[in-house]
Amino acid sequence: MANRSLRGMRIGSQSMETEEGVDFAPRLQAHYDCPNGHTIILPFSVEADVPVVWECRCGAEALLRDASKPEAKATKPPRTHWDMLLERRTIGELEELLDERLDLLRAGKLRRSA
Repeated sequence: MANRSLRGMRIGSQSMETEEGVDFAPRLQAHYDCPNGHTIILPFSVEADVPVVWECRCGAEALLRDASKPEAKATKPPRTHWDMLLERRTIGELEELLDERLDLLRAGKLRRSA
């Protein structure tokens, strides 16, 4: 009991627990290589699925050592404002609207916007 005395200790700042009798989960170290020359070493559980790609601290994608880069997923191109406009109107309708607005602007019935 004398070796575990609390005299002189700051209570709460240090744990009195030891690691005796604690069985840690088996781990493996995954090595990732960044294209900018950085190496990342991360511990993972043996049972965990180790990702092939990890984001490096520089922002690049680091690849798991001795692994091949996964194929990129097929994604749709982003829809632009023009694409959405063409879903609602035809080119003929747009030309007609433009002509109407230009006529109003030239007649002085519309103010020019900044």
